[in-house]
This record gives sequence, structure tokens and C-alpha cells, in this order.
Amino acid sequence: MVPVEVGAGSFRRDNYDSEENEVNHRLYLDKVEETREDAQIRVAVYQQMTARHYNSKVKARTFKVGDLVLRRVMPNTKVVSHRVFGANWEGPYKIKSVLWEKTYHLNDIQDKLILRAWNAEHLRKYYQ
Repeated sequence: MVPVEVGAGSFRRDNYDSEENEVNHRLYLDKVEETREDAQIRVAVYQQMTARHYNSKVKARTFKVGDLVLRRVMPNTKVVSHRVFGANWEGPYKIKSVLWEKTYHLNDIQDKLILRAWNAEHLRKYYQ
């Protein structure tokens, strides 16, 4: 005995026309480039909107030589025993030189050079 599902046809299978299918397939292939271009345009618009939003929220931090700054305490330099109550910023430090835009060498208050360079992302202006 054959199950009913096997013997019953479907609308698609019963009304299939190979010539019409071939024509529709060629039309679809003609539209592939247009669809691809539309997708690229949408991606470019999305990227522009994202960049505009990010740039509107970013605060530029630029310092001059001689400015006093605080330096963010990094996880590997935090005092473990202080836990939550430990300081988030340390300093003040003095900007010794500008390596690149937003990258600085620091001196401590006694004019001792801090070994590595620091990005402006990890610095904030110190006000006395």
C-alpha cells in the first residue's frame, strides 16, 4: 500500500513548465548585478551613518608638552588588596614629548621618564 503523500502531487510539480522556468532564470541572472550594487550602496550608507554617530560621541583628547595629566590604572598594575576601592587614575604626570598624534611620553613630577609611551585614550587632563 502506498502512502497518500507519495501519490498526491503538488501544485508546483504539476504546473512546472521548463521553458518558463528557463526564461525566469535568465531574468533573475540579469538582476544579480543590480541586486549586488544595491547591497553595496546599503552597506556604504550604513557605514557612513555608523561613523557619523561614533564621531559625534568621541571627545578629542590632545595634550601639549608640559601639560599635567592623570594616567589610567591598568588591571595588571592595580593593587589587588584594594579591590573595588582602588584608584582608577594615578598621577599627575607631565607630558615630555609627543611621539605621534595622541601618543605621548610621560615624566613623573620628579622628571623621571616613564618607560613606555601612552595613548591619549588612557590619559586625562589634570586640573590643580
